[in-house]
Amino acid sequence: MNTNISKKQLPRNLAGNIGYFLVNLIIGLLLVPYFISTLGVAAYGIIPLATSITGYVAIVVQSLNTAVSRFLTVDLQRGDYTAANKTFNTALFGLSAVILLMVPVVILVAWVVPSLFNVPAGQESGAFFLFLGVCTALLIRSWSGNFTVQLFAYNRLDLQNLVNITNVAIQVGLIVLLFTLFGPDLALVGGAYVAGAIIASGVSIVLARRVCPHLRVSISSFDRRRVKDLCGMGWWVVINQIGSLLFLQIDLIVVNLLFGATSAGEYAIALQWVVLLRAISGVLSGVLTPMVLTFYARDQIETLIRITKSAVKLMGLAMALPIGLVCGFAPQILTVWVGGDFAFLAPLMVLLTVHLAVNLAVLPLFSINVAYNRVRLPGIVTFFMGIGNFALAIALALLTGWGFYGVALAGAIVLTLKNALFTPWYATRILGVGVHTFTRSMIPGIAATALIGILAVLLAIVFPLFALISLAVTGASITLVYLAAVWQFGLSGFERGLFVSYLPPKLRRIVV
Repeated sequence: MNTNISKKQLPRNLAGNIGYFLVNLIIGLLLVPYFISTLGVAAYGIIPLATSITGYVAIVVQSLNTAVSRFLTVDLQRGDYTAANKTFNTALFGLSAVILLMVPVVILVAWVVPSLFNVPAGQESGAFFLFLGVCTALLIRSWSGNFTVQLFAYNRLDLQNLVNITNVAIQVGLIVLLFTLFGPDLALVGGAYVAGAIIASGVSIVLARRVCPHLRVSISSFDRRRVKDLCGMGWWVVINQIGSLLFLQIDLIVVNLLFGATSAGEYAIALQWVVLLRAISGVLSGVLTPMVLTFYARDQIETLIRITKSAVKLMGLAMALPIGLVCGFAPQILTVWVGGDFAFLAPLMVLLTVHLAVNLAVLPLFSINVAYNRVRLPGIVTFFMGIGNFALAIALALLTGWGFYGVALAGAIVLTLKNALFTPWYATRILGVGVHTFTRSMIPGIAATALIGILAVLLAIVFPLFALISLAVTGASITLVYLAAVWQFGLSGFERGLFVSYLPPKLRRIVV
């Protein structure tokens, strides 16, 4: 892949990421009220709980996929197709064996979990099939990750997002269809997850064959020495992933266990906006990761450092807008979205989202750890701080009487400490640059988040914004003013050029 092709691919990748995000945004905003109206708040809370627990079940497979992404991308970028075939087949057959071994684990987890957690009366069997379906779907998608990795390695994130959109569209379409035909049931949600995973996996295999015809499935290309490389990195990614899950997907579990299914459902409503904000950040950071791996493979380190530094600043400034709007308009958003009965969750929504101004800005730095295969120390730090988050969440929830606000506060404190201090410091250590290089890049986004949030609160005090049209017009007005101000005063010439390079050619000519 030459540089020109890579530059041409950037707008396509960004468009694909934006398309996937918009699909998730629309579905996320519409599906939550739909589930609440059909299943009820308590039963709805079991669905995100299932996805949280499933993340722990498939953690080994997902971590090995991360290692495969790194090694296969480097092999293909260097044109070493013999090594690439060894990496691909070693991963394919190795992961197939791991997944087969995990089948009884999945069944056991699905059987036990409904009895461990608070499940609404009469929903026990539905919860079993929900957990079984979600776990099975994740294992199927993890196995087909051997093929979507090829799309990632060739920087075809647009096609990777097509696979993801297919998965989500099949899931949601079947849920609505099955609910209409048979009535609302958690078991039907599990079945829809499995169907979406199977179809999306088939699409990924077809696309991978078209994009990367150099790889062939062959047991003779299985290389035991490659197993050592993949597991060596994969093990530390597993540790890192466990820690990340203890940060990102432990709160709903704790709330369900301590406060019951209804409280978990209410917590999940506010948490949905965190999911959406992380999806937005994934749109931006996802485009950068293949570029970082490519620059590393070609030994273009100065370019890698400069782009990563600007990416942290751009990420912070980009995420400041939605984070500030969600925090400032929290009561209004909840009223318009799920009804005034849930407006009391506004402080929780602010607590869950405000710290993302720091914790999403650093996302571009994680690709450096993967590119340099320096995942051991981040894995250890993330693991132990994740355990600390779990312990602090229980302590604050029970000892202070703050309820699920204590759980949210624990995550905000521990995650922010890690990403404000350790993450940028470790990236500078790997790259050999000044210790405050990336910390300084985070400051504009933090300041912008505070300004937008305060402005939104003031406008909400002056004007009644509890209708969709007035809220949308006000948010759009803030957006236009903010974008103009950032473009004029917030970006350097290099950063404007980097932003423009992501745009399609026709739009690029208009902007320039």
